[in-house]
Amino acid sequence: MRLRLILSFTLIVFVTLASIAIIARNSTAEEISRFMGGGGVFGLDSITARLESHYQTNHTWGGVDSILKTPGIHGQENAGGGGNPRSKFQLADLDGYVVFNTISGETGTLLSNQEIEQAIVLEVDQEPVGYLYAEGGFKISQEAQDMLVKRINDAALSAALIAGGISLVLALVLATQLLHPIRDLTKAASHLAQGELSYRAPVRGKDELSVLAKTFNHMASSLEKAETSRRDLTADIAHELRTPLAVQRAHLEALEDGIYDLTLENLVAIKEQNYTLERLVDDLRTLALADAGQLRMVCTPTDLSALIERTAQRFRASAGSRSIELTLPQPGACTLISLDPQRIEQIINNLISNALRYTAEDESIRLTLDCTNERARLTIQDHGPGIPLEALDHIFERFYKVDKSRVRSVGGTGLGLSIARKLAQAHGGDLKAANHPEGGAIFTLSLPFDKA
Repeated sequence: MRLRLILSFTLIVFVTLASIAIIARNSTAEEISRFMGGGGVFGLDSITARLESHYQTNHTWGGVDSILKTPGIHGQENAGGGGNPRSKFQLADLDGYVVFNTISGETGTLLSNQEIEQAIVLEVDQEPVGYLYAEGGFKISQEAQDMLVKRINDAALSAALIAGGISLVLALVLATQLLHPIRDLTKAASHLAQGELSYRAPVRGKDELSVLAKTFNHMASSLEKAETSRRDLTADIAHELRTPLAVQRAHLEALEDGIYDLTLENLVAIKEQNYTLERLVDDLRTLALADAGQLRMVCTPTDLSALIERTAQRFRASAGSRSIELTLPQPGACTLISLDPQRIEQIINNLISNALRYTAEDESIRLTLDCTNERARLTIQDHGPGIPLEALDHIFERFYKVDKSRVRSVGGTGLGLSIARKLAQAHGGDLKAANHPEGGAIFTLSLPFDKA
């Protein structure tokens, strides 16, 4: 890559300098000849231009005195005599007859061939129309012009070689600077490919490559977080599976050794642990399908308030045994909306179960349903210890352990809230958690209000 960049810069420099050299070589001689031939070296190019313009307008040299006698015209300050010899000149027409003369004042005479060769040729539309001659002549020898052209070309070539050398050095420096962050990214990618997910590429500056490095580091952080979550999930699943399996094995060994009698009562504990395993597997399957976007939804027109009341009735007995009051929304709070009643019931079941788990005796759990033209919002507020601030961003993670101050009185798989949020998102909604100002936690289920 570095060699390609240097070769590319070299090619650009070479093509640029070669183009300049060719153009300069072809045009320098012509421009010098035109400049010298037009009297530019003596500062008479402006007079030449005005004379040619006069002839182009009038098609004759008549009235040219008004131009040549104008005060301020170069060379006319000393027109009366003396000074620069080229301040005195003669203007002749195309046939060589003098029409204006500041040398002797005589007009109508004829310029000699030698004088014509030393005169400035005045042209209109690239056609000669007259001659401007001064004492000593305006022409510089062709040999002198060629020497001047050669010196200018040599100077241009030297400048081109110096500029080319400097450009190549700069190309080398720029290529090195440009490739340095790319090498850093390549090195970081190599470490990442070898499993070093904590490695980060250095970020330098604020250009596009630094943005690329930041994006790469963000990707590496996401991969590291995903890998950490995967390991934690594997460990959590193994832990959750180990407990019921250990209980089952202990009971089976006790039955086998005759410690427990083979009765229905002693088989109940094994059956309960088997049910726990089955529920954990079902929860994991639900999460896997939701992550893959393959969770099957059967949406039907549903009375959401009736669904909430029907689901909450199952917890009346459990709440009543602990003197916990369940406050439900008013019937008919929402019209029929399209949703999967079984999945929404699973969400409500998880949220109420979670609220009961952390609500103390003689407290209450309030369910509020609010419907607008766009969304339906169900809030469930408990009167427990609330959610620790450091846990708010992780409460919906799988198997996440909340602070010890919030002890569960009833065991669970640790996947309920994760499944509830996934099911809400599968409906196009969301599930959020917060602490209520009056105490306790509040969960808000938001669903798009698609009227059935």
